[in-house]
Amino acid sequence: MAEHRTEHDLLGELSVPADALYGIYTVRAMENFPLSRRAVNRALIHAYGAVKLACLRTNHELGFIADDVSAALSAACNEMIEGMLDTHIRVDALQGGAGTSTNMNVNEVLANRALQIMGRPAGDYEAISPLDTVNLHQSTNDTYPTALKVAAIWRLQELEREVVSLLEAFQRQEKRMADVVKLARTQMQDAVLITLGREMAAYAEAFGRDRWRIYKCVERLRVVNLGGTAVGTGLGAPRQYIFRAIEHLREVTALPLARAENLVECTQNNDVFVEVSGILKALASSLLKVAGDLRLLASGPEGGLGELRLPPRQAGSSIMPGKVNPVIPEAVSQAAMTVIANDAAITQAVSMGSLELNPFLPLVADCLLTNLDLLAAACSIFRRLCVDGLEADVARCRRHVDSATATVTALVERIGYESAQQVAALAGRSGKSIREIVVECRLMSAEDFDALTSPENVTRLGSPKKTDR
Repeated sequence: MAEHRTEHDLLGELSVPADALYGIYTVRAMENFPLSRRAVNRALIHAYGAVKLACLRTNHELGFIADDVSAALSAACNEMIEGMLDTHIRVDALQGGAGTSTNMNVNEVLANRALQIMGRPAGDYEAISPLDTVNLHQSTNDTYPTALKVAAIWRLQELEREVVSLLEAFQRQEKRMADVVKLARTQMQDAVLITLGREMAAYAEAFGRDRWRIYKCVERLRVVNLGGTAVGTGLGAPRQYIFRAIEHLREVTALPLARAENLVECTQNNDVFVEVSGILKALASSLLKVAGDLRLLASGPEGGLGELRLPPRQAGSSIMPGKVNPVIPEAVSQAAMTVIANDAAITQAVSMGSLELNPFLPLVADCLLTNLDLLAAACSIFRRLCVDGLEADVARCRRHVDSATATVTALVERIGYESAQQVAALAGRSGKSIREIVVECRLMSAEDFDALTSPENVTRLGSPKKTDR
């Protein structure tokens, strides 16, 4: 058997490996775009399979594709949806042409895989053509952004599940640490008393907001321009095809998709990706802040705050024996910083769309889907390898409470501001704890001090007054 087959296009002929599912357009793209050296995101490949299946079903229903060809192509599309053809999508994630190289790589792979299923050799495009059959009544300009939106929604659904699991982990820690009184800090300085449970509850609340914002992203992405072909006018596509394609895509994806009322506008403008990216950046900022807090609360452990103990994941140093670093919060922080950087790239790429089309959608797709992958993975490892295993150092928290001058804030209502200030100053000069001083000075009993610094007292909303009932 021949090792290569010859294919031709507008620019001439090229040799393609005989058994390759890709074709000449993919070969040219591989030569032209050795840029990121990263593959097209798998979610986009799977979503493209769904878009092609919906278009195929529509064309078959309207009588444009024969039954046997439709059956073979349907099988190929389903294999792509299931991830069985990922390795055959060979083009670089970054490419010129607004995603045409990805679309054509998909078309060629589906055509040649269908030919295999029918018992025909790859490259027999008289039987099944990448352009005239697989791409019938389509353009990159409507299939690529539609596939991107489908892929993004699928990944958003997975991300939402991970965020919910993370916030629930913090809620569990809220209950476990509800009675652990500790110092609250503002501007990195001791401030007032709080509980670790309250801090954990605040983290859960932040991720709860992120979860709601992510859930609402589907509304931003569900409107697609499938059927608009080149610039949104539907050039070359039958009217019935334009109406029916979205119905089949809803069925294939099980997503609440809708065809844009203004297909030209939906093809021109991609600001929705900036909006969704901003929401993902908000989640990244939450992760970065909380990961930083956990690192700080676990710092030391002897020479730092040391109020939390993180699960030890690996030895921390090749030269310092016994050192264990907060590697999970550090990894999560790096993922979050990457998401924030990618958001800037998405904003710029969307802004540089021109007239009827945005040629930079491959960058948008790569950054957006990378962000979704990173955030889902970051939430998962943060929960499983860090938050679930958090432990409070109760004794250390108590020592901080007993000795810190910030504790006098909890005593002001009982002993007055002036006395509290004197206690704080005396503690600073003598080295004795606040608890020791107020008891020695007979300002209150040890039992009263413990009551004023109890979890119930420090987490109460506001201060009780004589007029309260």
